[in-house]
Amino acid sequence: MLAGAALMASGCSGTPGPPATVTPVPRWSDPSVNAVSRPMSGSGVTAVTALRPDGALETAVYDLATGNRRWSRPATMAGRPPGLGVQPPAVAGPPAAPVVAALEPRRSGRWRAALVVRDARTGAQRWSRPVDSTFGPARCGPHVCLAESTARHDPRFVALDHATGRPLWRIPGIAEVVAATGRRVVVFRLTRRPVLESRDLRTGRVLWTFPVERAVGRGVNLAGGWAFAATGDMIVGYLAPYAERAGRPLSAFGFFGLRTHDGRPVWTRRGLLRVYPSPSPAVAPLTRAVDGRGRYGDFARLDPRTGRTLGRVPAERAPGSAWWLAFPADLSRLGFLALGGPGGAADLRGGGRVPARGVLAWSFCTVDPAQLRIEGQHGFFPVAPLCAYDLGTGRKAADPGPPPGWYTGATDGWRVWRDEQGMLHAVRDTTGTMPGMYG
Repeated sequence: MLAGAALMASGCSGTPGPPATVTPVPRWSDPSVNAVSRPMSGSGVTAVTALRPDGALETAVYDLATGNRRWSRPATMAGRPPGLGVQPPAVAGPPAAPVVAALEPRRSGRWRAALVVRDARTGAQRWSRPVDSTFGPARCGPHVCLAESTARHDPRFVALDHATGRPLWRIPGIAEVVAATGRRVVVFRLTRRPVLESRDLRTGRVLWTFPVERAVGRGVNLAGGWAFAATGDMIVGYLAPYAERAGRPLSAFGFFGLRTHDGRPVWTRRGLLRVYPSPSPAVAPLTRAVDGRGRYGDFARLDPRTGRTLGRVPAERAPGSAWWLAFPADLSRLGFLALGGPGGAADLRGGGRVPARGVLAWSFCTVDPAQLRIEGQHGFFPVAPLCAYDLGTGRKAADPGPPPGWYTGATDGWRVWRDEQGMLHAVRDTTGTMPGMYG
């Protein structure tokens, strides 16, 4: 049952005297839900794909300010690769009349599902569109975009009017939304020679195109993965390496930044691997050098605006084996977590060793998660939660509070996340909007 909206008071006083002035912080939790996708928030609501005890998926939609569940509907996946994780719903439309777009089960001829768009506050259906395979919907400005027929020989990417479902424009092939600002949307086209493209949201007219191999080098293999995020007028991209088999050279990989309004490249850093857990590359790229033969080098934090190195930790600071990376909320240190035993830490700015005892750092709750038991689907895992550890002991902290903002991100000051049990939490303890680890 929904725990409801509670108030968390922060602040304390170490000396006698008048009570300190504290500001109540709104927060809520829903222990009844098993959230398995990223939560998506906007226009006063948050939506997530959840797994029911019977193995069926559902879309659960909440009032962001109170935590009250507004409505839920059955959900499904059709043709989504397991490596992308469980697809989240999309929250789109104008702030005064938001909608939630999700894939719902349908069985009619060749159609395996339907994209159904509902009123975000009431759940009333606005429109639907049959699909046979798709990676899932995404918000693009006020509208809804998706790649459809992804399992067929003629996939396409379509932009749909949020109010009516009318197709606004389409492009051949598979693409995903990277950023949308004003009347523009930037998409990543998953072609043999992948490109970023900026298009007019209303007409689909191409405004600029940027081949990502121009930044990281020839020979990109998307099987390694990718990540893009935007803040302000900067898009930061990351292409991960991939090798067909052990001993083979790695595909081209690295980070780069370009301007959103004209696609002009600002910086590039080849041969750097993104480390996990870590913030969105647009917030704080945390990296490790890797050469073409897969040999690891130093750790570094980059400036997402310039690509310059802000701090470096030499490779020899890492223990010999059996450690996970962990970071405190302020990203001041690089932690080497040893479960159940003392770990190590280094200053992420100067690179020197620092004491690990008493340092609270965040890392994955497990690196061996259980596969989700989704009816008709195999190979899917939930969005990985973070847990807090004492680096000095390797044990989980009993009550560490919310995970850091670089993990959750924020929407209008609200941070929403799933915990190790799949419970959904939200807290409004910051301001503004920024991408999180998966955004």
